[in-house]
Amino acid sequence: MKNIIKISLVSACMGLALSSCQSDLTSLNDDPKHPSVLPSENLLATAMYQSSYYMDNPSVNFNNYRFFTQQWAETQYPDETQYNLITRNQPRNHFNRMYVYSINNLRQAKTNLKNEVEAEDIRTNKLATLEIEEIFIWENLVDTYGDIPYSETFKPDEILTPKYDDAKTIYIDLIKRINDVIATIKPTVKGYAPVSGLTSGDFVYSGDMTKWIKFANSIKLRLGMNLADVDPALAKATVESAVLGGVISSEAEAYKFGYDGNTFSSPVFDNLVASNRNDFLPSELVINTMKNLSDPRMSIWFTQFEGGYKGGVFGELNDPYTKFSQLGPYFRSATTASNLLSLAEVTFLKAEAAARNYSVGDTAVNLYNAAVKVSMRENGVSDLTTDAYLLANPYNPANWKQSIGVQAWIAMFNKGFASWNFTRRLDNPVLVNPPKSNLSSVPYRMPYSDQEYVLNGANVNAAAAKIGGDKATTKLFWDVN
Repeated sequence: MKNIIKISLVSACMGLALSSCQSDLTSLNDDPKHPSVLPSENLLATAMYQSSYYMDNPSVNFNNYRFFTQQWAETQYPDETQYNLITRNQPRNHFNRMYVYSINNLRQAKTNLKNEVEAEDIRTNKLATLEIEEIFIWENLVDTYGDIPYSETFKPDEILTPKYDDAKTIYIDLIKRINDVIATIKPTVKGYAPVSGLTSGDFVYSGDMTKWIKFANSIKLRLGMNLADVDPALAKATVESAVLGGVISSEAEAYKFGYDGNTFSSPVFDNLVASNRNDFLPSELVINTMKNLSDPRMSIWFTQFEGGYKGGVFGELNDPYTKFSQLGPYFRSATTASNLLSLAEVTFLKAEAAARNYSVGDTAVNLYNAAVKVSMRENGVSDLTTDAYLLANPYNPANWKQSIGVQAWIAMFNKGFASWNFTRRLDNPVLVNPPKSNLSSVPYRMPYSDQEYVLNGANVNAAAAKIGGDKATTKLFWDVN
């Protein structure tokens, strides 16, 4: 994988891919190690690695999702838990990783694929793979920033300063794109012979198009649920269509980008172990919530301090690192995959859909129980122990947002982006703005990249005015409660 990704990086010009790339590649024409036209599989590999690694990255320099959901605390440098998003340029860094290193490579892969010799069915599936992967990254961008450059992007010969599109309009288009691309996929020939997609560059599903269909429908499910409070009719239709089409239903179908632990390591390992940064702790909110529920995952996830569990105070300069429970060996493996659309998340989304009276094949209580069991199994907890946990912490239909919200928040521990979606949509658990916060409330979005104000000033200023201010405290269009 190392060579594929190193070669692929030639295609990503430094700086935002919304403007034209200026690199002159003619000198590489005769160099087989630096081809001027990269195979689509190489470009997919790079996009998958970059998007997965940086969506999952707990570094204080990037997305900060784990701090937005107050699941991790800091001991030495509390700026990020005090919601300082300026000093380290997190908005710029995440913006560039998703646009330049991820979507840019996928767009180029689509272009290059046209000139690659393939059977028509395989070419169609390869194009579908690139399209679904691109939609996945767009969904991350729009749910991180809100209105973003979308329809006018990646047209360097026509548009150097793309407009910012309305976030709901983007949502509607992404749903349409999912429906359209699923209709093109040919998982088998005449119903029996499998037809692959991009195999060698596909480090998640290895070209299995049946799994790509389930992944696409699961993205659609996530989009539909986010629309639930702002457009109930569209949300219901989208969610029911996604579930009917088939969503992730096993661990083997979850979107997990793996690491070999040698050439590439888990981003969590890189920040907890390789960096020797003894700073990150489970927060007091996480520890106390799980204590109150007698959650068996605590002993798997965290170390003990003086015979018990002690979390760091969120947003404060805490006592020395050794005075607290720490993130245990479970999170410190170099080979732990980035599980970016998990079976647990999909099952909790279905439970929420059922609680909203959508038709998703089962009741809210059954899906709530199933979702908790999926998370427990994922973390090595026995079904017997889980049954006792559910007996003590049953689904509460009178306050389903709290039941599902709190349990999903715990289950999404270390799945920062998914957790942030649940907390923003369900407002549970209740997150309190820390006393020393740089903001007037907890973050509901990431501010725009500071580079956009230099390179695309008129459009980013117009977007900021439209949404009510380019602030982390400005809610996304779907976060209406």
